[in-house]
This record gives sequence, structure tokens and C-alpha cells, in this order.
Amino acid sequence: MTADNRIEPERIQHNLKTKRIGKKILVFDSVSSTNDTAAEYANAPENDGLVVIAEQQTAGKGRAGNKWFSEKGESLLCSILLINEKLNAELLSLTIAVATAEAINETARIKWPNDVMLNGKKVAGILLESKQVKNNKAYIIGIGINCHQKEFPKALSSIATSIDIETGKIIDRITLSKRLFGATEHWLKNAQTKPAKVIEEWKRLSILLGQRIKLIHNGKGFTGNCAGIDPEAGLILQLDSGAMKFFPASQTTVGK
Repeated sequence: MTADNRIEPERIQHNLKTKRIGKKILVFDSVSSTNDTAAEYANAPENDGLVVIAEQQTAGKGRAGNKWFSEKGESLLCSILLINEKLNAELLSLTIAVATAEAINETARIKWPNDVMLNGKKVAGILLESKQVKNNKAYIIGIGINCHQKEFPKALSSIATSIDIETGKIIDRITLSKRLFGATEHWLKNAQTKPAKVIEEWKRLSILLGQRIKLIHNGKGFTGNCAGIDPEAGLILQLDSGAMKFFPASQTTVGK
């Protein structure tokens, strides 16, 4: 372990003012993937809002089959289980990105579809998966936040960072957990009743809005200006031809 103590459920739940997210928290020393572990609990409706946390993942997952690497105790690695959630996947993804950025600090920004950035480098990633459970759909939301890393492998050093590196201070992962789960519950409520508020905040935090970007969608490249976001259809790109095209997060990757 580095920099702070092992995460304990009781320490997170103490003074955690949420009714849904984190009402039950499971912490493991090591799992293959917190998303896979959380999915094992999706058959019971009473596990809605369950949080699974691991000090280490041996097979952490990112988007498009990528792996998430982290040494033990250096990150906040967690998955949130939502059962029978009515939000569609696109709006849910935007909502979690906003909540994660808010939890990290006021300088965090969002790179659609699943990265949170500090000073232009990736500090957190989000992986949204779904599982059909009888007549209900369960969402498993994996969130990995780099906390205590002091350096990264050469291949990642130019694109990845940690909260400790960027702030010059040691982040307390218990405090960060409470902020994350509180922000998640807050923004989920907004998404359910005032989705326009989520979109407005996403736009404020986005590093892509108004920028010329390249996308890969279903293996095909597209270039244009990011014109906005649609809570159902995804990112809106004004193509070089002048046409507007929508790109859902699940089949789209932003180019380097």
C-alpha cells in the first residue's frame, strides 16, 4: 500500500449522505475486474446501488478490449451496480463522466466518451457495461481514478497522470470515494428529472466541444468539428462535408 490506508467500507459510509449509491460497499484486496465482480450481484434487486472496490485488479478492463493497469493501493478502482435503471446508456455515460470529474476537483475535464483529464492528461477512465437480468437490465459502471502514482511506464508517461502528481498533494481515497458516490447520486437524480442540466454541465467540462477532432466509428474514420452532444444519440460532429452526424459512445473512439 502507498500513501494512505486500505479502503474500508465503514470509513466510506460514515457520514456518506446517499440513499442509493454506496448503501452497500464490498472491498477486496484483489479481483480480476471490479465490473466482473459487481456483475455477480446483479441477480438480486436489493443490490441496486452496490459498490465494489478493489485495491488491485489483475485483469482490469478498459474500452475496446484495452487493459487498465494499476499497482496495488495506487488508485480508486470501483464499480457501481444499477439495477432497473431507466436512463439510456448514452445519458448514463455522460452523467457518470460529470460526476467523476466533479469528484476529482474543479480543474478536471471530460474527454468523450470515457476519459477524465487533468492538465491534458488522463487521470480517470469509465467503463459502462450492461447485463440482462430476468426482465430487468443492470448497468455496471467501472470507474478507475489514478491517485498515488508518481510515474508511469514510458508508453503512458505522455498521456497519463495522477491526482497526486497534478496537485502536489496526497489525495485521501476515502474522501475521494465519498465525493464520487455523492456526486454520482446527485447527478443521477438530475439526469432522471432534469437531463438538460447534465448536458449543460457536460458541455462546460468538455475538452472536445467546438474542437476539430477525428473519430473512429465501426472501423471507419470521420473528421469534423464537435458541435455538441445528444443524450440519446451520442456525440454530434459537423463533418467536413457540412453534414451533421451522430456517434454513439459504444461504437466510437476519439482519435489521438
